[in-house]
Amino acid sequence: MLKNDKWIIEQAKTNGMIHPFVGSLISVDSEFPGIFGNVLSYGVSSFGYDLRLSAKSFRIFQHVPGTVMNPKAFNEENLRDVVLREDEYGEYFILPAHSYGLGVAVERLTIPRSITVVCIGKSTYARMGIILNVTPAESEWSGHLTLEFSNSSGADCRLYANEGVCQALFFEGEDCLTSYGDRSGKYQGQEESVVTARV
Repeated sequence: MLKNDKWIIEQAKTNGMIHPFVGSLISVDSEFPGIFGNVLSYGVSSFGYDLRLSAKSFRIFQHVPGTVMNPKAFNEENLRDVVLREDEYGEYFILPAHSYGLGVAVERLTIPRSITVVCIGKSTYARMGIILNVTPAESEWSGHLTLEFSNSSGADCRLYANEGVCQALFFEGEDCLTSYGDRSGKYQGQEESVVTARV
């Protein structure tokens, strides 16, 4: 069952499922005003929670001659940090055309045992050719999600920091036999920085 706003608010307030937590959908923000105060919405929606992109960490893939990407022996040289920029529209990273980047969510999630979280992209970015690829946050996973972005368009694109970038959907099932927390999974406890492939 897909969980609604009432459940999300209750879990966030009583069990700390989302931190920091915003109990409504924000589209005008006085803390990060941007132009005329408009922001890409974040916070609780009817059946989900719009997570924000952190300003602390964003990296894009680059070609290193003679190397092949290997998930079993990840080469950090294949990633480079992206500079956070700012103008009257707000703080942002630039994701070049036809490139792939990694960011991280502002919010720390602590997933209940009977829940799995799936993230989907926001329509504003999707209509610009930005494809979001986030793997599920499984039962009893905790941490800041690493967010994967592909710019499928032929133009460079801004990704705004501290504003909504994807929607988390919370699905409930029967309690599992073994949770991600029970297994002490390799991505457990991620901090607010990009985490690369681990084996």
